Amino acid sequence: MPHPNLHTLVAAAKFILSEIDRHPDFKAINYHPDLTIGDAQTALSYLQCELDGNQKTGTESETCA
Repeated sequence: MPHPNLHTLVAAAKFILSEIDRHPDFKAINYHPDLTIGDAQTALSYLQCELDGNQKTGTESETCA
């Protein structure tokens, strides 16, 4: 079975995290862990940046630091 495109998976994960963050049930539980949804979104943004940089240059991107 082939793997889905990683760019697609990252975009889907970012969308799902946004939906969770806006969901009234999530807001109602007043959940405040050490690592937040915002932290996960940032990690995915860095991953997306690396993927975009690698796709353009074929090497690791230096603009994602």
